[in-house]
Amino acid sequence: MTAPSPLDTDRDRALPEPLGTLEGPEDLKNLPAGVLPLLAEQIRALLIDKVTAVGGHLGPNLGVVELTIALHRVFSSPDDTLLFDTGHQSYVHKMLTGRQHDFDTLRQSGGLSGYPSRTESAHDVIENSHASTALSYADGIAKARTLGGESGRAVVAVVGDGALTGGLALEALNNLGAAPQRPVVVVLNDNTRSYAPTAGALAAHLAALRAGTAAGNLFEQLGLAYLGPVDGHDLTALDLTLRQARALARPVVVHVLTRKGHGYPPALADLDEQMHAVGVLDPLTGRPRSAVPQETWTDVFADQLVRLGSHYADLVAITAAMPGPTGLARFAERFPDRFHDVGIAEQHAVASAAGLAGAGARPLVAVYSTFLNRAYDQVLMDVALHRLPVTFVLDRAGVTGPDGASHHGMWDISLLASVPGMRVAVPRDPASLRSLLAEAVDEQEHPTALRFPKSAAGADIPAVRQLGPVDLLLRSAVQEVLLVAVGPLAAECLEAGQYLADTGIGVSVVDPRWVLPVPAELLDLATAHRLVVTVEDNIRNGGVGDAIARALADRGSRVPVTSLGLPGRFLPHGPRPELLAAAGLSAKPIVDAVLCARAK
Repeated sequence: MTAPSPLDTDRDRALPEPLGTLEGPEDLKNLPAGVLPLLAEQIRALLIDKVTAVGGHLGPNLGVVELTIALHRVFSSPDDTLLFDTGHQSYVHKMLTGRQHDFDTLRQSGGLSGYPSRTESAHDVIENSHASTALSYADGIAKARTLGGESGRAVVAVVGDGALTGGLALEALNNLGAAPQRPVVVVLNDNTRSYAPTAGALAAHLAALRAGTAAGNLFEQLGLAYLGPVDGHDLTALDLTLRQARALARPVVVHVLTRKGHGYPPALADLDEQMHAVGVLDPLTGRPRSAVPQETWTDVFADQLVRLGSHYADLVAITAAMPGPTGLARFAERFPDRFHDVGIAEQHAVASAAGLAGAGARPLVAVYSTFLNRAYDQVLMDVALHRLPVTFVLDRAGVTGPDGASHHGMWDISLLASVPGMRVAVPRDPASLRSLLAEAVDEQEHPTALRFPKSAAGADIPAVRQLGPVDLLLRSAVQEVLLVAVGPLAAECLEAGQYLADTGIGVSVVDPRWVLPVPAELLDLATAHRLVVTVEDNIRNGGVGDAIARALADRGSRVPVTSLGLPGRFLPHGPRPELLAAAGLSAKPIVDAVLCARAK
């Protein structure tokens, strides 16, 4: 298929038949087989049109068009259960279950989620975007079906080869292989990639299976049946193989070979990620529409890490299948012997980093904030218990925006606050990110963590005075209100602080830089004020505000602390500024909160 013509990119057009007339999987089943190639072409055109307009996961969905059509023709969702691992490959599933007309709203406030969503459709069973979970869900659902006497309802888990590198997926395979009476169909969507090419011995084994040179078959040795490899873009072959898998009535792996970005030349030409996740693009060329790209927090981190790599010969960088998105690709290119992509295996990444630190190296683990949740036990018991100087760099911290509830990095400070000895830094601007990263990497007595959001980094915000590790950003002659700005919310706090100062209220704005443990200098400053208001893009419970209030109480101080932060609930997808404002973390609601607290 070629790139869409200008006519095809008219976003107001009615969808053509048959795609436009499908109301659900039953309509798909009733289509003649000869129409399906046209349907696949229409789906790809719609994907390119809509995803390039708003951003999202383009490459993975282009690769599963025929596979998803075949799944919905062979199985009967929602009576049969279809699970996607990870859920970013569910766009075609959404189209085939009656949501194709809503793709203008993809990842927009109040619109379609970029992942399965139970509130959208009965066909969406789990809202998963953290990899390697679907096989365990499938195992449990199949067990429940057996208990309920529902032997005819199939359970199908579509699992990427990247997701299969996660330990949880292997644990589930271990259990499924030992239960021949549990008829779970594992559709292995093998496109040889997650973001980057799939890493490790399992990837090598899948390559041997693809080539027909494998000495044995891991899945059969684990007790599962195995069908394939089958061409994931051949509708006839897919239909036949999936029907065979269903008829086996036992745990079976269907090995499907797909190509990420299939049918869209710009995606295939992207050798690094094959347009795994994209922003707003020109659909004809696949190039970004923005003429002047803004420097992001990830860009600043990536450049500084390379500088530090030149200074420290023992600095080792580790990622869990995301070298590009976490900013490690430049380090990997410059220092390939000191870079490790461990696959989607955050627990292993952290425990391996502990081993590196214990043996005298200087490890840095770069992951999305939300994915560190998966390795909390290793952070606590393998790193902190042994007082090992591992540096954690948490990208996509706070509100991430259009990826929604599972990707907001709003729990990390609260989790890390419970880890003895952990030091946590939050930069407010590019300059502080560079300096804090250097300080974290240089730390050899404690584990450290540095967090920053998914957004443009903005301009540097100078300090008017330094008090040890603490930066004073706005100083008032009258020490009435101390506004504690956590990291990237400094700009909003400064705007609020200046407004309050202009009305005659004595306000100082301070950036702790290192927020945990709470610096003594910050506590000294707080006790000199009548009111402390903290502002952070973490949940309030267990966050920086709580830590400051507790530390002041331990000193015997009665200075009241008002904590502003994210609510303790799952937030929807939407633009980051909009979600922050809704949580009271923009200048005006900060002003209102200060006035309200001051009036008490």
